[in-house]
Amino acid sequence: MAEIRILTDKVANQIAAGEVVERPMSVIKELLENAIDAGATRISIEFRNGGRSFMSIEDNGCGMSEDQALLALERHATSKIRETGDLDTILTFGFRGEALPSIASVSKFTLRTKTADAPLGTEIFINGGKYISCHEIGMAQGTKIEVADLFRNVPARLKFLKSENTEAAHITRAIRLYAVAHPKIAFTLWEDGSEIFRSPANLDVLDRVGAIWGRQLAEDLMPLLPAESGGMKISGLVGKPGVSRTSRQEMVTIVNGRPVDSRTMAYSLVESFHTLIPRGRYPLAFLFLEIDPHAIDVNVHPAKREIRFRDEPRVRNFLITAVLNTLTPATSVPAEDVRPIAAGIPVAVPQTGNRDSWEAAVPVKKDAPATKNNAFSAARSAPTFPQKSVPATMQRGRETAVPAGNVPAKNDFRAWRFLARLSGENLALFQVGNALVLFNLRFAHERIWFERILRRFQNAEHVSQQLLIPEPIEFEPILADTLLRNLKMINDAGFEIEEFGRNFFRIRAVPDWLGEKTDVKMFLRDFVARIARLPAEFSRENVAHETLARIAGTQAIQSPDALDEAQIKTLLNELSACAQPNVNPNGQKIFVEISHAEILRKFGLV
Repeated sequence: MAEIRILTDKVANQIAAGEVVERPMSVIKELLENAIDAGATRISIEFRNGGRSFMSIEDNGCGMSEDQALLALERHATSKIRETGDLDTILTFGFRGEALPSIASVSKFTLRTKTADAPLGTEIFINGGKYISCHEIGMAQGTKIEVADLFRNVPARLKFLKSENTEAAHITRAIRLYAVAHPKIAFTLWEDGSEIFRSPANLDVLDRVGAIWGRQLAEDLMPLLPAESGGMKISGLVGKPGVSRTSRQEMVTIVNGRPVDSRTMAYSLVESFHTLIPRGRYPLAFLFLEIDPHAIDVNVHPAKREIRFRDEPRVRNFLITAVLNTLTPATSVPAEDVRPIAAGIPVAVPQTGNRDSWEAAVPVKKDAPATKNNAFSAARSAPTFPQKSVPATMQRGRETAVPAGNVPAKNDFRAWRFLARLSGENLALFQVGNALVLFNLRFAHERIWFERILRRFQNAEHVSQQLLIPEPIEFEPILADTLLRNLKMINDAGFEIEEFGRNFFRIRAVPDWLGEKTDVKMFLRDFVARIARLPAEFSRENVAHETLARIAGTQAIQSPDALDEAQIKTLLNELSACAQPNVNPNGQKIFVEISHAEILRKFGLV
């Protein structure tokens, strides 16, 4: 048996760093929280090379004396708590006393600090956990910490870092969250010598979100009616009805000034919007919850990203009520008419002026002669179908897929006899032998469009349509990095998108297979969010094209006039030419059978 030994402080600090310092963003976050705890009203952050080579945070907070600064670099040294009971009333961000020694153990670490009454400040330098020097310096009140060569002495950790752009995106997002959460503090962010954003103190919350997260996002938000109940206060911004995203990146929740991940708050938001946005999508929100510290537990995760509420049902009900009180006056149409989905499939909601600037008569070829576009151009005029949900009873009932014996060879649907179209639904009724078949028109159209678009990818037929006026679009930093890394693949699919500043892009052209009423910006946001969420799907070109075609096929469906019998039969013939006519691209059944025996059972005859 190996001999048991006590770890050295250096090794213990590096182990602790594995929990506290996951990536450069973790360093920035910990130092930023210390600056806020120190009472700073101005914080300047700078980083280079995605934080790998250099990071610094400077604040005008209370500062530290020399003795306090040296003590702060010892493990478990903290001014925030004294005993276990203090964990129940934590009002500060830091409290464990692990961040500074952990960071110093895996970097070249320089701490400069000065209190208001001290004639001189203190500079301490530590290299890879080894104390190097401590001396007096002249400086203004506050603290400045520089971190260089992160993980240089821990190469195993260094190799797990992502690209510089990805790490920079995570840093930018973290600082944006804290800048929004603390309107009384002026934040400035610099990357590689360039100013990324400057957020003055005391801005109105909507102006602040616009300055930090972008004006495009701010236009989709509206003020939440403030509410107060049982020691809880809620304020902030929520997305306008109908505005949604495929990820939670822009669903920001802040509790007592701390940006957090909270399942309770996320559920409350999604539940509040459940009739206003498609299922499987997420609302926009910037929620600020103030609550008694006794009612939450922040000591759940080493990085303090998650919190728990001691009375989750009460918090959930309070939030849902507050959000619904704001949304109800803003909703002027019945709930059943504002959820443009079919069995959980997200659908683009057309917006005013979306593609009116298209130059429809000037197609631009990409790697294919224009003559190959004739058949596809005709397909663009094919009938489209209403955005109604399939009734829950159709999804959960005892109906089954049409048995193979009822579908003739080679997908021949000629034996199907049309009976009627169900009023107000995406369904048509057919007779097949002694059975009845319910046929989902929307799902059939999705399958047809999916296979058409996929064939174009496989044949390298990429035809674009130039926009008269390029469309600007801004992405959240992490999604902007995702778009940049996949820009060639997206442009090869028929888009023409160019970078136009940090996190800003311009859409100069769009593929002709995209439905004319499709919200191009929403489509791109959804697609990029999917890449970020499921990067493995897009590692191979054919899989990426299949996913893109599936999303495009779904979003090409809009709200047309009712189809007559001849149009429905044409659709059925087109479906018969598909390689897989039984299910839509998301695996949902296009038709279901009610057998003759089941009809008899309904009448009690068997």
